[in-house]
Amino acid sequence: MRNILIIDDEINICTLLSKFLGKHGFKVDTTMSGATALKMMKEKTFDLVLCDYRLKDTDGAQLLQDILQINPRTIVIIITGYTDVRVAVDMVKNGAYDYLSKPLYPDEILNLVHKAFAHMDSERERESSMPARTYNGSVGERPAVAATSSDEPNGEMLDKSNKYVYGESGGARELIRQIKLVAPTDYSTIIFGETGTGKESVAHLIHHHSKRHSQPFVALDCGSLSKELAASELFGHEKGAFTGAINTKIGAFEQAHGGTLFLDEVANLSYDIQVALLRVIQEKVIRRVGNLKEIPIDVRIIVASNEKLSESVQKGRFREDLFHRFNEFTIYIPPLRERVEDLPLFVDAFMRQVERELQKNCGKITHEVWECFNRYNWPGNIRELKNVIRRACLLTPEHEDITLSTLPLEMKESFSQQPSYEEDHQVNMSGELISITNENDLKTVALQAEYNKIINVLKEVKYNKTKAAQLLNIDRKTLYNKLRLLNINY
Repeated sequence: MRNILIIDDEINICTLLSKFLGKHGFKVDTTMSGATALKMMKEKTFDLVLCDYRLKDTDGAQLLQDILQINPRTIVIIITGYTDVRVAVDMVKNGAYDYLSKPLYPDEILNLVHKAFAHMDSERERESSMPARTYNGSVGERPAVAATSSDEPNGEMLDKSNKYVYGESGGARELIRQIKLVAPTDYSTIIFGETGTGKESVAHLIHHHSKRHSQPFVALDCGSLSKELAASELFGHEKGAFTGAINTKIGAFEQAHGGTLFLDEVANLSYDIQVALLRVIQEKVIRRVGNLKEIPIDVRIIVASNEKLSESVQKGRFREDLFHRFNEFTIYIPPLRERVEDLPLFVDAFMRQVERELQKNCGKITHEVWECFNRYNWPGNIRELKNVIRRACLLTPEHEDITLSTLPLEMKESFSQQPSYEEDHQVNMSGELISITNENDLKTVALQAEYNKIINVLKEVKYNKTKAAQLLNIDRKTLYNKLRLLNINY
């Protein structure tokens, strides 16, 4: 029987969740205190923790670190109000499996719990059957969908595995060009992008198309490592090296020997560990904690950060000499809000994935939902989009259209507070856009220029959309998305 711990300072939520999950075969304990929860976890093993982000004696971010330090294999799901969603998204990056927004829906909770346990079981099975290709992140960590595309003829992509979704925007094409350029080399690479943009997927693609592709790819989330654990996780330790070191541990560098080591959120490493990393890169040898023997290593290093490492250097948080060691090549992943033309591809892929998970037909997305998607800021990027689609499909009865009512509260509120395109602009009979907003607003000026250009090209080719897309140097899908966004009906 699976053990679940519920941490929430509202007694009603603890009681309701305990009874609901208990009826579905789980053994459930509850507490209203973070300190008590940590004490309980030291005395008993819990497979999954449902934790409210705001507690009276601590917050979810600190509690997450403490839980993973006690048992890194515990699945942690954060419960949050809509005002804390951005924080919850960051916590997912730092080791939480997922988050749930209030109000809570029983079916959504149960589905996520089952999915988390299925993921945990598959991870353990994979680790036992493929020890050489260790996936060193937390139990809840999973690769985000890569936001990439190919500029090869006939839609030829980097791989045929259907593991990734390939965008068609200019940013996606530039991203794939850089991946193909750096992959065959042994350059150390920095991947910079916001949370949820798919940094690890890009690292996977670089490794897959390198000369090291047949050797291990090891990923380590530096954001979830304490100063004490970092040296052991990176370099390994000998039996008895410190309290709790009951066995010899092989570190990430040794596991990745001959292959690629991916260090996510590398800026979170302490100064002491940065010094040790610099020596390893220079000397190409490591020492396990508790041993003076030097072990040669041959590893390509890819690091990722959601903030510019050059800015971290200026702030004194990251060593400049280590930054220059890593910075042989830098790849920037644009956020989802800068490439909304890729939204239909991602949405379609995620819906097909959720349909397989839920074994149901999710129906179609209404025009109102598409408009909300196009205007939303997507702070959690592709990962947030995936969670929104999963939620919407779960809440929508089979074969019915997906409506605004199934979207998270923060999206609906953001959408309701913005004027629609029709309210913000009007079109005269000659087809020219008339702006009724501030003429100094750059967004309005850009929209107006784009609108007029598309209208003029459509007139030139007698409204043949295929020819118009060719002249505009975009594909047909992108043109259709822009026609819908700009409310052009031809």
